[in-house]
Amino acid sequence: MFAAGVYAAEFPDISVKDLNAALSTQKVVLLDANGTETWQSGHIPGAINFATTRDLAAVLPQDKNVLVVAYCHNPKCGAYHAAAVAAKKLGYKNIKHLVAGIEGWENAGLKTEKGS
Repeated sequence: MFAAGVYAAEFPDISVKDLNAALSTQKVVLLDANGTETWQSGHIPGAINFATTRDLAAVLPQDKNVLVVAYCHNPKCGAYHAAAVAAKKLGYKNIKHLVAGIEGWENAGLKTEKGS
């Protein structure tokens, strides 16, 4: 429980509703930290498969102020943290955590796409 509190302080949460609104109004980079099998079965449209990205700097935009949202499966999952830390190490300043994860996104009835 303590580790989850530390993570929360480091990367603010973003709700499904706020992320959905941000996706329609601004550039948002999504980092899916669920692993390749889960990413292939369904992820938020446009999300980067963090598990297979060898050079994160090459796929992220040059603007270090862009909204970067890392997520994994649900509120109990901590895998998002590795993706968020990787973006932070590259100098990104606006990193948030979709605490509801892909499960919350799907439960809200929002679209997902399958990987290839």
